[in-house]
Parts: sequence; structure tokens; C-alpha cells
Amino acid sequence: MTREALQTGSTIDGYLIGEKLHTGGMATLWRVTHPDIALPIVMKVPMILDGDDATVIVGFEMEMMLLPRLTGVHVPRCFGVGDYARQPYVVMEQIDGDSLFPLLEKSPLPIADVVSLAGKTAAALVDLHRQNVIHFDIKPSNIMLRKSGEVVFIDFGLSRHLQLPDLLEEEFHVPMGTGPYIAPEQVLQNRTDFRSDIFSLGVILYHLTTGERPFGFPQNVRGLRKRLWRDPVPPRKLNPETPPWLQEIILRCLEPDAGKRYPTAAQLLFDLQHPGEVKLTERAERLERDGLWTVTRRRLGWAGTAGSARQPETIAATSAPIVMAAVDLSEGMEQLADTLRINVQRVLATVPGVRLACVNVLKQNRVGINYSLDDEGRNIHVQRLVELKDWARPLNLERENVTFHVLEHTDPATSLIEYARSNHVDHILIGARGTGGLRRFMGSVSSQVVAEAPCTVTVVRVAQMADQDIDE
Repeated sequence: MTREALQTGSTIDGYLIGEKLHTGGMATLWRVTHPDIALPIVMKVPMILDGDDATVIVGFEMEMMLLPRLTGVHVPRCFGVGDYARQPYVVMEQIDGDSLFPLLEKSPLPIADVVSLAGKTAAALVDLHRQNVIHFDIKPSNIMLRKSGEVVFIDFGLSRHLQLPDLLEEEFHVPMGTGPYIAPEQVLQNRTDFRSDIFSLGVILYHLTTGERPFGFPQNVRGLRKRLWRDPVPPRKLNPETPPWLQEIILRCLEPDAGKRYPTAAQLLFDLQHPGEVKLTERAERLERDGLWTVTRRRLGWAGTAGSARQPETIAATSAPIVMAAVDLSEGMEQLADTLRINVQRVLATVPGVRLACVNVLKQNRVGINYSLDDEGRNIHVQRLVELKDWARPLNLERENVTFHVLEHTDPATSLIEYARSNHVDHILIGARGTGGLRRFMGSVSSQVVAEAPCTVTVVRVAQMADQDIDE
């Protein structure tokens, strides 16, 4: 893997690198130019450093898949993406405007301004949702306002496209989102509901109306879970100028039960545009938070969800049969990897509409330090991801039909079994290194997968392989 030198004056894929515009927690932005593009454009590049969470890598991979599919005025126009094999990046138009983040310092805003911003953001959500995308990270810093007036969403690293595999859901078992804005179902790791974005927008409206965050700034999952049962202080209590119809809208957006929120962003937009037609309920007149008995009853109702992070709901667009290839990329296993690929190709030819999940396990030490960089200074996770893509390239699959997952775990077999179970894999193909006495005595990854996997398993062998030393 050859890395391009990313600095002012260098050129990558025809893009001339200009000044660095911004350095964030997960990415940097560079001003770039290209002879074929007249618009002002920027290049977003992930920051991959020693010790970085793998979610940074996977999230940017998701953004590179998703952003080129989006169209319209409410998203940045995408001009190109780079690959992890050389230099990962996304080139997109530079939005001529500011984010909503500075407005938080000025809140509470005049009610007319809040309603205007709410309407523009809801209109953008309508357009985004119609493109089969749930953003999952709606917050002021990810909402830009063009000088022409339209809202633009940025940063799709946590997003889900319903016609693409959800890499984040498949690899990680923790809540994904930003603490103050994350919806209750996101806390429970349910990434299937468009109404999660409506909840996040409700948090923003509450803050702009009252000057306060409805749920504070929780720092851990325990703090996040409180929003499943604890309602916020009614906006009219903090800002008496809040009209009842606006409080009705905000509190409906913030309902813990998604079924009690607006079913679509379009219906939310309608109410914002027609305040006189908003149906008022007890929410509109509320001046105090719910009492102890109501909160306790609500908490008991959510108690059974504590361990049920994965929801049974599935999305038809992503429910194609899944074949998982557990690929061993260790040195000396090249022939086994080639044989596995041949067998995978045979299976794919017989199963219509299949999606292939290429999986490799980056084994972690049970005791001691796990280093993120190799001796040449390359990120090991990224390097393994590139090798996995190289392995699958001869299969010539469409991008939406194949995904790549580098799992980090102390026990490779357990990691593969957990992945297969949580992602409803239909068929696993895995290579077996050898059949010697030591392996029979100690067991192997493939034998444990055969014994415990919740689906069909095909074990692939190379007949002439000698016994190998095992590092599994």
C-alpha cells in the first residue's frame, strides 16, 4: 500500500492540494482544485493514527460508499472518492455558508427564527429520507445553511443507506451517535428507523427555543439510557414565549417511543408550515416534567430492552442472502486463500441475489499491548482491509453486493461466530489450515465455527497442505 504525500502543493488523482481548512477529531478538510471542476471543492481525509478506534475507518468507508449516491441541494455534491489502498478521501463541493453550531451560543432565538430553521431542516430531511438514507447524526455542526437559504447535511459517517449494507451495524455492538442528540432506539442499537432523525431534530429545536439541551451532555451509555424514560423540562417552563403549538411539535419529536413521534419528516414539515392546524394535546400545556410514578412505570416498561440491542425488525432492501467468507490472510496461507476464493465463486454462481461478506479477524492479545501500526508505520487495520479487498477483486462483484470487515478480537473463532449470528449469515465458507495431531488436540478455528455457527458451514482445504504452526 503506497501512501500519497498529503500536503499543500501535492497532487492526488488530479486534485491539487491547497490549504488545510479544518482539523477535526476524525478527519481533515483541504481546499483542492481540479482542471475539470469549476466549483469550489474540498477534500475530506480521515485521520488514522495509532490507537484510533476502528469505527473511524469503517465510518469513512461507509461515507465513501454512500455520498456518491446522493443528489439534490440538501447534500454536498460529490466529485470523487479515494481508496484505502492509496489514500482514502472524499472530494465534494465546498458549501458556501455556515453551520448551525454558532447559533447555540445565541439561543434562545426568536421563535420566528426557530420555526424558519426547523422548516428548512425538516424539508432537507424529507429529501434525504426519500433517497433511502437515515443520517443518524443530525446535530448543529452537521447542518450547513447555504447563502441561498437551503439546509445541507454533511458528515455521513454514521448514516445508513437502505439499499447498501450497514457496515457499522454489522461490525460494532455499541450505540452510534452524538450524546445529546442520539435517539432512544439508537441507544438500543436499532439502526432501522427514520424517526431517529426526527428525534435529533427535536433536540435541536428544544435547544434553540430554550437555550438548554433537553437531556444534557451524557458521557456514557448509562446517561444515554435515561432518555428512554425521563422526559425533558417542558420548553414553556424555560421560555414562556414558546407558543403551545411549538411545544407540541418539539415534545412530539422527543417522544421516547418512536411510534408516538411524527411518522415522517413530511408530516413534521406540514405542522411547522401550518401552526394553526397543529392538533394540540396535553403536551402543549405541560409546564412540569412527568411525576415519579409515571417515570417509574415508563422505566419498568423499558427494563426488558436492556439486553436486546438488536431489534428483530429488518429492512427488505438489505435482506438478501448473506454468504460469509472467513479469509485467512496470514503469511503462507496464500494457496488456501486462493482455494477459498474459487469455492466462494462457485457458491455465488448458484445463489441468486446473494451478498458476500468478506471477513478477516485481526487477533488481539489477551494480555499486553496491541499496537495499531506495523514496523513500516502503516495502520494494521487499514492494511488488512486493503488486503481483503485485493483478495476479493478477482470475483468482479458490484460494490453493493460485497462488503469487507476486519474484526478485532482475542478469539478469532468466537468473533466469526458472533458476526454470523448477529448478522443472520446464511452460509459460511472458511479455510482449514491443517489436520495434524497438535491441531486435533488443541482444536481449530474452523472446527469451532462448524460446531457453533448458526448456519451452514463449508470448510475448504488444500489437499497438499502440510500441518502449520497455529497462531489461532
